[in-house]
Amino acid sequence: MKTLIKNAVVVPMTETGPKYFTGSVAWEDGVIVLVAADNGDAIGGAADCAGVVGGGGADCDGITISRAVSVEEWLAANSDAQIIDGTGKLVMPGLVNTHAHAAMTLVRNAADDIPLMEWLEKHIWPFEAGLTADDIARGARIGFTEMLRGGTTTAVDMYWHEAAIGRVARELGIRAVLCPSFVDGQRMVEFEGDLVRSLEVAAAAPELLSVRIAPHAAYSCSEENLRRAVKLARKYDIGITVHVSETLDEQRIIRQRHGCTPTEYLDRLGVFDVPVIAAHCVHVTEGDMDILLARGVTVAHNPQSNMKIASGAAPVARMLERGINVSLGTDGAASNNDLDMFDEMRTASLLGKHTAADPLVLPAWEVLRMATVNGARALWGEGCGVAGYESTPGGKSGAGCGRFTGTIEMGSVADVIMLDTGGAHWQPVGNVVNALIYSAKSSDVVATWVNGRLIDC
Repeated sequence: MKTLIKNAVVVPMTETGPKYFTGSVAWEDGVIVLVAADNGDAIGGAADCAGVVGGGGADCDGITISRAVSVEEWLAANSDAQIIDGTGKLVMPGLVNTHAHAAMTLVRNAADDIPLMEWLEKHIWPFEAGLTADDIARGARIGFTEMLRGGTTTAVDMYWHEAAIGRVARELGIRAVLCPSFVDGQRMVEFEGDLVRSLEVAAAAPELLSVRIAPHAAYSCSEENLRRAVKLARKYDIGITVHVSETLDEQRIIRQRHGCTPTEYLDRLGVFDVPVIAAHCVHVTEGDMDILLARGVTVAHNPQSNMKIASGAAPVARMLERGINVSLGTDGAASNNDLDMFDEMRTASLLGKHTAADPLVLPAWEVLRMATVNGARALWGEGCGVAGYESTPGGKSGAGCGRFTGTIEMGSVADVIMLDTGGAHWQPVGNVVNALIYSAKSSDVVATWVNGRLIDC
């Protein structure tokens, strides 16, 4: 399937080149093959199949990616392409939600205005104990539908019965990282079977699905089980995602038990020896940040959930300043209570400024990178437990094994969203990047493509 969007404002999220321009984007069989400004310039060069900017073009699985072809030349050679007029629209990479519990839509608006530990122990965990795989699949369908309609094309989903969730993700067409989760007790027993089944589901759809292991947190999982998670991650060549330093209670519990911070404890156990997405990281010390940076850990910042539960505000600006890869997540709909990444971006910027008492902190471009490039970077190069998909760069990669998401450039995966910029809340548009963070709404998304496929849900 070949598609061309023309006359749109394009926000490519590339390291170099303009932050936005009016022009065209085209893809073939899920790979972006043309990015061009209306002034005739090709934007960004061509990425070859090893992730290196090519000199004169590349052939990726039979798809020719030309470095400097014009829109007119491409159309002449691709007369069968679907052409979409993007006048009044904005085209950008799909958003990457690096911490979600999609099935927790089932608990949306059911237990609010409660401290975290009481919320978990008296409301969430008792409710979840009665859920079946079919229940969880229904909740995930609601969650993934909300995400896709709001411009999220990739979700890192942490729950149990992830094999059932993976089947829903494949049906809907969302790119998903399935993260079977556990706490000590019966759920640990069930987890191992869920992990194997999740890997099998991912193996059947490696273009969309990958797997990570998800111990709930340092305070809810024993040392033995955390070490077991690391062993399994190494066995299957996959990463881990885990809640880290979400609350002061967690800090207190781990210091009492082990005499160190949660970050130090997880590092001591070797958890950070494999690729890790650490959700929250609200209460981290300078020493913790040293560890996160040295170990290449990605932080998933969840500002709205942290605010709602009054967990605190993660030192995101400090982490970014130090070079830690910080991405964005929504957490679950039970603690947010939506899965709206546009709302999350705006909140992240405003909370960062408020906390630092500095309007220069977390500017729009930085936050937009957190929701696109930084989220995608967390998934580049991870093992996906599926043979035959070599990564770019290095090793096997998850969530679209083999090609990049998070940018619009030639050779990238065509995970693309289109927004209508005609609403009154956009006018006048002014700086497009600023408008995306401070004015745009998820309801402005009018089309979502994953792997170049238009999603209808």
